[in-house]
Amino acid sequence: MILVTGGRGAVADALLTLLLQAGRPVRVASSDPGRLRVPDGVTAVTCNLRDPGTFPAALAGVSEVFLYAEASHVAEFADAAVTAGVEHIVLLSSAAVLGPGAAGDPLAKSHLDVETALLAAPLTTTILRPGSFAGNAGAWAWPIKAGRPVSLPYPGSHTDPIHERDLAEVAFTVLTDPSHQGRRLHLTGPQSLTFSEQIGLLAEITGRAITVGHVTPEEWKQETAGYIPGPYADALLEYWRANDGRPVPLTGTVEQVTGHAPRTFATWVRDHVADFTG
Repeated sequence: MILVTGGRGAVADALLTLLLQAGRPVRVASSDPGRLRVPDGVTAVTCNLRDPGTFPAALAGVSEVFLYAEASHVAEFADAAVTAGVEHIVLLSSAAVLGPGAAGDPLAKSHLDVETALLAAPLTTTILRPGSFAGNAGAWAWPIKAGRPVSLPYPGSHTDPIHERDLAEVAFTVLTDPSHQGRRLHLTGPQSLTFSEQIGLLAEITGRAITVGHVTPEEWKQETAGYIPGPYADALLEYWRANDGRPVPLTGTVEQVTGHAPRTFATWVRDHVADFTG
């Protein structure tokens, strides 16, 4: 039995589809399973990664777990997994942990703490470390649909957007092929693109005129204060500043694991065009 946590996330949703197509027994978990839409025959369970009381029931009878990174109670989760007989955890971490200042970066440290706790547990842990999710562009959907500028403090900053379906395929492979288990996989998309280039692709594919509002870092923090805590906003701004005008290194790991090149950002936009035009 494979437990997929974070059932409402894009990666978990795509992974669930792959596991069902392969006929693998799977259970999907969420902090609010009532909001999940799961196929017939799939059990949805409560697993709130911030509430250790939900761990034992969700993990009962499970041999493998796909785990979203949540640091608050990861030691208790690892203990509960070992007690339940879990043999293998696939962690969706972040390439931010590879940076030299990871321990002092709140975004990177939250993932690093999860990695450290799982690696200390007596089970096998495979770590997926993606760079930038292509889905981060979804944050621009509202201003684009409203005909407003997309606020960017560093329009020339590079990221390596990776499609959630590629992440799901990597996770599926490491869950079902023991030869990959225990690896640390740095995953990127196939291109290093600036935010301006990503906006250009969005405009071309959606047929919408999209403008960029070049704001200061402080203005951007004020705009996003309602949903991005200050320390996390500072960490993002520092990352974007460091990559302003500098392409980010790419890896061939997605192709090595799945057998095909990663999907482009343009492909992601075409797959999600309704999010920006509906």
